[in-house]
Amino acid sequence: MNNQQHTKHGWRLAAAMTICLASSVAFAAGGSTYKWVDEKGIVHYSDHVPNEALTKGGLVLDKQGRPVQKIEAPLTPEQRNAKEAEDERQRLSRREREDRARRDRALTQSYTTEEDIDIARSRALSTIAAQVRSAEIYTEELVRRREELAKQKLGNGAKAPPAALERELANIDRELSRQNELVVQKREEMAVISARYDADKQRWQQIKIEQEKTGAAGSSGARSAAVSSNTTNK
Repeated sequence: MNNQQHTKHGWRLAAAMTICLASSVAFAAGGSTYKWVDEKGIVHYSDHVPNEALTKGGLVLDKQGRPVQKIEAPLTPEQRNAKEAEDERQRLSRREREDRARRDRALTQSYTTEEDIDIARSRALSTIAAQVRSAEIYTEELVRRREELAKQKLGNGAKAPPAALERELANIDRELSRQNELVVQKREEMAVISARYDADKQRWQQIKIEQEKTGAAGSSGARSAAVSSNTTNK
C-alpha cells in the first residue's frame, strides 16, 4: 500500500469513527435536535451531531426545545491541568474539614466544661514539673560534689591530682551538661503542652458558642412555625 492509499485509509477511518460517535449520541437522544455554536459565534440547530458539537460542545434539545443533555467539549491540556489542580485542592480542603470535625468531636467528648480542660492541663504539666524538679535537685547534688573535688584538687598543691579524682570531675561535668539540657527540654515541652491546652480551650469555647447559636436559631424557627400554624388554624 503506497502513501496515498495510507492517507485515504486514515481519512476513511477518522470519518467512520466520527459517524459512529454521532450516531450513538443521536440514537441515545431518540432523534432530538442539537444546538451548537460555530467558531463565528453563530447558533445552529440540526437533527444530527455535527463535528463542531463534538469538538466545541453543544446541547441536546427535546421536541419542545428544552435542553435535555449537554455535550461537553474536550478539555485542552491547560484546562485539564487546571481541573486536576482544582480537584486536588477540593480534595485537600474536604480532608481538612473532615479532620477538623473529627478533632472537634474528640474535644467535646473529652471535656464537659472548661474546668475539665484546666484540670487536664494541670495534670499534664505537674508530671513534667516533677521531672524538672528532680533534675534540679540532682544538679544541686552534683554541684556540691564537684566543689568538694575541686577543694581536694587544690589541696594537692603542685602535685598532680589522682587520676580517679580527674575522672570523677570529668564525669560530673558531663552529667551536669546532660541535666541542664534535660531541664531546658522539659521546660520547652511544658510550654508546648500549655499552648496546646490553650488552643483546645479556645476551640472548645468556639464550639459551644456555635452550638448555642444553632440551638437558638432552631428554637426561634420552631416558635415561628408554631405561631404561623396557630394563625392559620384560626
